[in-house]
Amino acid sequence: MIRRCAAYGAVTFGFNAASHEEASGSASRWRYCLNTSTIRGQKLPLTEIIEIAARAGYDAIEPWIAEIEAHVQAGGSLKDLNHLIRDHGLTVESAIGFAEWIVDDAAHRAKALDQARREMEMVAAIGGTRIAAPPAGAVDRADLPPEAIAERYRALLEVGDKVGVVPQIEIWGFSKTLHTLGAAAEAAIECGHPKACILADVYHLYKGGSNLMGLRLLNASAIQVIHMNDYPAQPPRETIDDSHRVYPGDGVAPMKELFGILRAIGFSGALSLELFNPGYWQQDALTVARTGLRKLRAVAEL
Repeated sequence: MIRRCAAYGAVTFGFNAASHEEASGSASRWRYCLNTSTIRGQKLPLTEIIEIAARAGYDAIEPWIAEIEAHVQAGGSLKDLNHLIRDHGLTVESAIGFAEWIVDDAAHRAKALDQARREMEMVAAIGGTRIAAPPAGAVDRADLPPEAIAERYRALLEVGDKVGVVPQIEIWGFSKTLHTLGAAAEAAIECGHPKACILADVYHLYKGGSNLMGLRLLNASAIQVIHMNDYPAQPPRETIDDSHRVYPGDGVAPMKELFGILRAIGFSGALSLELFNPGYWQQDALTVARTGLRKLRAVAEL
């Protein structure tokens, strides 16, 4: 039985006030975060990505679980990684994992929750407090009942409670499950858990056909991290994919409207630059990181 309650507004997460003011010239209401996919193509170790993020002027990073695992497999420790991140003045606002918590098969789901627990433990060990919870394993399913999704999301949140990491239900615009803001919001509301929250993404909101006006119905604690990017007018929504993402302000996304809404709902969380552009991967990683931050600030702080 789903316990119905308006989860939004029940919990507000704080953000580290320390920021790279020397890079921006003044303190910002947002926290600027580098999702490591943005420079993934350069194939750098996570330790070097951390250094680049700090040199570029970001406040935080959003690593992928595979990168954290690679660091450990290469002989590094999570404790040392935690110290390195803090020594560079950064926080870990979120992390990207793909545990298949949403699938129908109970045995598969149990293994996925165990995987999610292990991944959250790694995130916690490096100082992180959130992890993405996309509909991995169900992208081709349009028939999952909303109440089942909500129950499974709650189970994932309860795993997170034991670790101290919050899974954020993530919109994937290309999927048949959780491809709209409304579907993610329904699961977050109906799961009945006070820490339920949504991981939104400019590209995925467009790809899945969500109207930005829907964000006005959410308060600041409902969305704590937003994946920032932009998209061109062509190719059309039906065929556009992740590789077409561009720097914020270089595409046709309604950035002015987006940030007007974010200010209206009191959002003060993390803007995480997440790109998968092969052209950027051919360039110097620090140059890409700096360019992305400069363009992100330009649209966020008008």
